[in-house]
Amino acid sequence: MIKITRFNGEEFVVNCDMIETMEETPDTVITLTNGHKFLARENVDEIIEKVVRFKKKVYSPAIDIEKEV
Repeated sequence: MIKITRFNGEEFVVNCDMIETMEETPDTVITLTNGHKFLARENVDEIIEKVVRFKKKVYSPAIDIEKEV
């Protein structure tokens, strides 16, 4: 899950595994696999970085365990 900011400053959380597409039109529009769309204050590159950090945080411990085995 990643935190995204609406244009009014309100934060909300998105399941990043549900993101289907993102586009800057010029506002960032996030479309989920269920068709829901959200406008975000962050640009696409910032959201990608948030997803990468989240995935590293989640999967790094599992990779460390595999190295020990």
